Amino acid sequence: MDETQCRPTPNNTSAEKGASTLDRLAAARMEAILKERPKETDAEAVARLSAMTALEYDRCRVAEAKAIGVRPATLDAMVKGERATEDAPQTPFAEVESWHEPVDPAAVLSEVSDLILRFIVLDREQADAAALWTAFTHLIDAVEVAPLLLANAPEKACGKSQLLTLIGWLVKRPLPAANSSSAFLFRAVGKWTPTVLIDEADTFIRDNEELKGLINAGHTRQNAYVGRVVGDNHEPTLFPVWSAKAMAGIALEKHLPDATMSRAIVINMRRKLPGEKVERLRYAEHDLFEKYASMLTRFGVDYHDEVRRARPTLPDALSDRAQDNWEPLLSIAGCAGPAWVDRATRAALKLSGKTETAQSAGNELLGDILHVFESKQAARIGTTDLIAALIEDDEAAWATYNRGRPLSPRQLANMLKGYGIASKNVRIGYEQAKGYDRLQFDDVFARYLTATPENARPGVPLAANPISKGLYVGRDDKSGTHTESAPVPLKPSWNKAGDGGTHKTPVLRDGSAEVEF
Repeated sequence: MDETQCRPTPNNTSAEKGASTLDRLAAARMEAILKERPKETDAEAVARLSAMTALEYDRCRVAEAKAIGVRPATLDAMVKGERATEDAPQTPFAEVESWHEPVDPAAVLSEVSDLILRFIVLDREQADAAALWTAFTHLIDAVEVAPLLLANAPEKACGKSQLLTLIGWLVKRPLPAANSSSAFLFRAVGKWTPTVLIDEADTFIRDNEELKGLINAGHTRQNAYVGRVVGDNHEPTLFPVWSAKAMAGIALEKHLPDATMSRAIVINMRRKLPGEKVERLRYAEHDLFEKYASMLTRFGVDYHDEVRRARPTLPDALSDRAQDNWEPLLSIAGCAGPAWVDRATRAALKLSGKTETAQSAGNELLGDILHVFESKQAARIGTTDLIAALIEDDEAAWATYNRGRPLSPRQLANMLKGYGIASKNVRIGYEQAKGYDRLQFDDVFARYLTATPENARPGVPLAANPISKGLYVGRDDKSGTHTESAPVPLKPSWNKAGDGGTHKTPVLRDGSAEVEF
């Protein structure tokens, strides 16, 4: 209540007049105290008052407002705001102070790339991709796609954990999350939007369906929500999962689902040769990474709007998903000028130019079927003959696809069904049998098989092809022989686990859908 509302009226009693006199004396004493207090700034005064109890502040608010030169109501609002700031939940991250002056994007990205090569054995394109990705974490509020970064190694001692550690010192709000519970990560991502860093992902995330959902759903901002029920009342809750995420592990392509791998920029690590020299990360200067983290922070502040508005030219050689992954990095490279756009494009083509051809068993099957048609110069083929041709290829998986046994007609039909292809009655010579017409595959081959010089599989004459021995196939006399062989992608390394001839039943994945046969 304001002091003016307590002024005595002509009808006040003697007791009320005495109380009013005491109030005036107290106010006079407070003014005397304030005059003797050392000079302080307005901010210091507000901070001191906000630390008082409600009773202490109420006793001195009028005098303090007069000393500062504001109305008591204004002082009340300032103190309330200060207390709200002090009561705000604290994050576990040390917020990096922005660099004291504007930065040159090209210089910063080049120095960060060089810094990575100083400690980690990588190709230049891999280091450039890692540098762009660290900058992306400081600009995640400006982009619509959050590509994963995967440090993938075939064996131990390839530097994957070192790379993840180094990146963790440069990114925005690093959150090492190995062995963290799913419940913690769901809440941490929604509360802090950190950069999640998961080491040993091949063991930690392999069988954790909750974490797979968090990682996959957080790829695009629009769909970065995961629904769960929480509490004893099973309250439906939407958890935001939008954040940058990096993982390191061994043979991740065997342990992570295709949907996760397709959302990633993969850096394939290699073990250091005796002649390859890099510095030990633990001997790095104490403030080296703080400097570059500060510069990347300033980069994120100054170029936020430019990255948000950017519409970079995306290489046609990349698949649609790979273009999505690289768009934010190419937008960042655009801030650094044409030279860095060229570097980013080279990195994209080298790291992701063939990712889609190495993802699914279905894609491998299509490639092998195309090879059978082309090598036989056939217009149609029976199901039994097609399977016989597929399993005679020693390098293919089809001889042991069915839990150590050959691919079955039912499995073949189920896999092709996803592409809209079904077997039908075909005439081969004088006989009729269930099989497939070459024309059924034309649209699917064009859509799902990527033709590149590196992965082209040249046509082989019928007599010279070992997989055709003893196989009778039909031929379209009207169309004549095929003079050109369509390129076929390299065989994908889809997951078939186990040993001793026993394999897990493979899973064919198309996007986020999964169908087990």
